Amino acid sequence: MEKSLILLKPDSIQRSLVGTIISKIEQKGIKIVGIRMLQVDENLAKQHYHIHEGKPFFTNLIEFITSSPIIAIVFEAPNCVSQIRSIVGVTDPSEANPGTIRGDFASTIDANLIHASDSIESAEYESKLFFPKNEIFDYQKDIEKWL
Repeated sequence: MEKSLILLKPDSIQRSLVGTIISKIEQKGIKIVGIRMLQVDENLAKQHYHIHEGKPFFTNLIEFITSSPIIAIVFEAPNCVSQIRSIVGVTDPSEANPGTIRGDFASTIDANLIHASDSIESAEYESKLFFPKNEIFDYQKDIEKWL
């Protein structure tokens, strides 16, 4: 089974979209194996967004992700990374398809509600940043045989 990390960014929480977003992913049959709410500090933000360091928008990313609490979630399913990215939609909400989280709810490229790992390798790296190993669970759901 493949795992992926999502971060419900400050605008998800401020706009009360947490339940809607989680529900949209769970309705696809993707299960939560870890979840926590936290305030991201500057150090964690820089580790998470290290690939964007030096880009013009880097400072804005750090300021935004540290501006309010976030919710970090590890999901698990076959092809989890690609399934979640399909549900989330492209980064720029003006280009995101209707029916995707960003297409339906995000307002700007800066306030696009959610981060989703872009590869299995990123998911592993990012999950370790946000979760101690003992906070990611391995369990079976009876419904999995139907998915």
